[in-house]
Amino acid sequence: MTDSPRDSTTRRTGTPSRRAFLASAGTLGAVGIAGCIDLPGGGSDDDSEPFNWIGSGPGTRLGQDGTPMSAMPDLEGELTVYSGRHQFLVGDLIDSINSLYDDFHAEVRYGGSSREMVNQIITEGSGTPADVFYSVNAGALGSLAESDRTQTLSSDLLELVRPEFHTDQWIGTSGRARSVPYNTNAFSESELPDDIMAYPDLDADFGWAPTYGSCQAFVTAMRILEGDEATRQWIEGMLDQGIQTYPDEFVANQAIADGEIDVGFTNHYYIQRVLDGNPEAPIATAFTQGDAGATFNVAGAAVVDQANDATLAENFVRHLLSAEAQAYFAVETFEYPLAPGVDPVGDLPPIDELDVPDIDLAQLGDMGGTIDLMESAGVEL
Repeated sequence: MTDSPRDSTTRRTGTPSRRAFLASAGTLGAVGIAGCIDLPGGGSDDDSEPFNWIGSGPGTRLGQDGTPMSAMPDLEGELTVYSGRHQFLVGDLIDSINSLYDDFHAEVRYGGSSREMVNQIITEGSGTPADVFYSVNAGALGSLAESDRTQTLSSDLLELVRPEFHTDQWIGTSGRARSVPYNTNAFSESELPDDIMAYPDLDADFGWAPTYGSCQAFVTAMRILEGDEATRQWIEGMLDQGIQTYPDEFVANQAIADGEIDVGFTNHYYIQRVLDGNPEAPIATAFTQGDAGATFNVAGAAVVDQANDATLAENFVRHLLSAEAQAYFAVETFEYPLAPGVDPVGDLPPIDELDVPDIDLAQLGDMGGTIDLMESAGVEL
C-alpha cells in the first residue's frame, strides 16, 4: 500500500446471495431459473449424488428469453470435441448434454491450451478425428480458420449471437471483459482513470499475471490500438511503478482483496470468484472506456473441416448457446453469456453497456510480437 491517504469508500461490486443449484446427475429440469429454464446436472460418477452449482445465483432475469435445449434439434451420433477449455470448467456441461440423448455421445479431448489443440488439428491433417474445436479465445479460432481447417457455419446458427461475436467460420459461446479490479479500502471507483494509458501515472500498488494468455491478449490489443511504442512506454511505466507479478489472475485478485496490492488488470470473472468465496471482500470492478483495458474476448467453437457430420457438429454447438448452457457459463464460470436474454451474474453491466474497443478478435491470437515486446521492455515471462 502507498502512504498517501485515499477515500475509503466501500462501494463493492457484489453478487446476489449464493445459491446451490441442485440437479440429479445426468439430468435436466430439477431447478428452474425464474420459472423459465432448467439447469443441467451431471458431473458425478454416482447418479445418486446431486451436482452442486458453483456461483452466486443467476438472479431473477437470467435465462428469461433464452432458447431451451428442448427447442433445439435432437443430437444423434458420435462427435469428437477437441477442447482448449479445461475439463473442470466445461466438463459437467458437456456430460449433461451427453446424458440428454440415448443415441448421442461427444468424446472430449482436453488440451493444455487452445493453441495446443489448434496445432494438433493442423498436424493431424486430413486424418484428424476432431469434429468440433472448442476454444477459450477467439484468437485460436481465427488461427484454425486461417489455416483452412474449419467449415462455414449455417446462417441460422450465426444469428444466435451478435455479429461481433462470430465470423462465418466460428461462433462465440461465452465472453470475458478485461477489467480493473481494485481494493475499495484504497480507492473509490471515481478515483480510477477510465483511460488504460493513464494508469502508469496513478499512485498505487499494482499487480498482473503477464504469463497468462488473457493478459498477453490485453497487451496485444494495446499494440493494435495504440501502437508498439506507446505500448512499450506503458509497460515500462508499470514496471517503474513496481507492478507485482502473479502466477494467474485469480491470485492477483485475491492479493487485491487481501490488501497486498491496490489495483490489477485482469478478466472480470476473477473478481466475482473472489467475492463468491467472501462476499465482504474489499474488491470491486472498474472498467475503462473504448481501449485495450476494455477488450472483450470470447470462448467459442468451430466445426473442423474433416468433421464426419457437419450438421451434428453444428447442432452440438447450438446446445452451447441454449438457455441452460448460457446460464451454466454465467453461474459456473462467471462469464458473460452471449445469447440474448441471459444476463451475467453479479453487479456487472450488461454487454450493451460496456464501452469495448473495435478490434477484430481473431487478431488477439497473434501474440508472438507481443511476447517479444514484453520481454524487450523488461517483463520476465
